[in-house]
Amino acid sequence: MKKLSKYILVLIASAFLASCDIYDSDDQYYDYNPPAEPSGIVVVNGDNRVDLYWNENRESDLAGYNVYYSFEYDGRYELIGSSETNYFIDREVENGVTYYYSVTAYDYNGNESELSFDVIYATPIPEGFNQSIFDFRRFPENSGYAFSEYLVVPYDDLESDLFFELFEGEYYLNVWDDSDIQDMGPTIDIYDIPFAPASGWAPDKYEVAEVGHTYVIWTWDNHFAKIRVKSITNDRIVFDWAYQLVEGNNQLKPRNKGTERGPLTGKKKLTQNVSNHE
Repeated sequence: MKKLSKYILVLIASAFLASCDIYDSDDQYYDYNPPAEPSGIVVVNGDNRVDLYWNENRESDLAGYNVYYSFEYDGRYELIGSSETNYFIDREVENGVTYYYSVTAYDYNGNESELSFDVIYATPIPEGFNQSIFDFRRFPENSGYAFSEYLVVPYDDLESDLFFELFEGEYYLNVWDDSDIQDMGPTIDIYDIPFAPASGWAPDKYEVAEVGHTYVIWTWDNHFAKIRVKSITNDRIVFDWAYQLVEGNNQLKPRNKGTERGPLTGKKKLTQNVSNHE
């Protein structure tokens, strides 16, 4: 059960008065009924940031919302900020750390709802946009990408996680023998794929590169990343990317509801021939 960091006496007094309508000495009406708990909370991972959205409450005397976090779902929740709208940005987060969130609603008389019931958490992950790498045959020093370094590297660098190739008129995204790649199909943006898949990896360690498709990479050191291709020419490929810092964690977007999937098994760095197509 979620626990709110508030004074117990205040909670008891609020519960006692929750069903009472009281007038002060000037006959001014006071409402002691708290708003309903917010629902429909959605979180979106960013780079050292989490965006939260939820359904608007319909009470006529609604004043705003309080946002709380904890490092455990059933832990003690601490207030991090308030919002007059159904949107909040948590900028005080660290990539690779999991945060659980809950939201309350409050009215103009200071009555506050219970914590929202949705199981909502996020593990912020680093991301990048409009990254370019080049055909490894002509530009070998700038053809690979290392997610752990956030850097363009040579295709055969020990830290290289994938590299780009133009082969007989077709574009390819390659990984080495100790890694995996899978085309997840057309997507709207980099946030569309919430988890790395548990199966279906390309057996030949490459996928045909297509604009608008998102690809998930299982790296040699047991991390998961995804890229979404934005453009391709004979020289280069341009993509957006996101990378999960927590080893074995296949979460590439926060889980809002549904079944949680566990981490996959570890992998080790191996060696591989230069091209997957020769």
